[in-house]
Amino acid sequence: MFETIITKIENEILYITINRESKLNALNIQTLSDIKNAVLGIYENPNVRGVILTGSGRKAFAAGADIEEFSNFNIEEGTRLSAEGHAVLKAIDHCPKPVIAAVNGYALGGGNELAMSCHIRIASENAKFGQPEVNLGITPGYAGTQRLAQLIGKGRALELLMTGESIGADEAYRLGLVNHVVPQEQLMSKCEEFLGKIKTKSPLAISSVIRCVNAYYEKRIDGANVEINEFGNFFGSEDFKEGTQAFLAKRKPDFKGK
Repeated sequence: MFETIITKIENEILYITINRESKLNALNIQTLSDIKNAVLGIYENPNVRGVILTGSGRKAFAAGADIEEFSNFNIEEGTRLSAEGHAVLKAIDHCPKPVIAAVNGYALGGGNELAMSCHIRIASENAKFGQPEVNLGITPGYAGTQRLAQLIGKGRALELLMTGESIGADEAYRLGLVNHVVPQEQLMSKCEEFLGKIKTKSPLAISSVIRCVNAYYEKRIDGANVEINEFGNFFGSEDFKEGTQAFLAKRKPDFKGK
């Protein structure tokens, strides 16, 4: 189905693997398109409850954008590339199913931006993160200046953005850029463990949490009002009735996503 990624669905999880190991999984235009289409394809798929996104091999999640591809772009082409990159990562950020980045190595430039668009980031001990675009004479183009500041704060974000330096997995964890760091051999099982926990919760509630949190960062949207409306709507859902009845009966709930 796709030229640059490998996908499979197992146990209600969509696995997306960037399949450009010889290029350290660099993100070219086709790769961005493939990832976007794969994620959009499960928005309404009831058989998928979550996504794990990773890179092929053991060296790189995605070592950046494919510089060779855009090195001769003009202003119009560069602007269009950035806009499409934003659209791809927004599709991930706004996915109603949880998306976990399994960062198995280098996550630099566009790779770090891709990881930051995921809802949870779990890194292997050998992972490296950074936005080295200033070394090329440009800025990040796929919302790196926005999401990095949101995740680690303005001051630390500016430091990394202006120096172009990369940091290791432990430092990324300390700054709040990643949620957990594990040995590479445990990376996928840790991601699956997280989705296993999330899958026991109401699918409606999980999607609502994603919408509410995203609303906080959307301009011209009052996140508090979004939460109020989302909360109220649950009182007409079957999942709310099942959750409260299960709690009162001291049993595990069986959510249907309705």
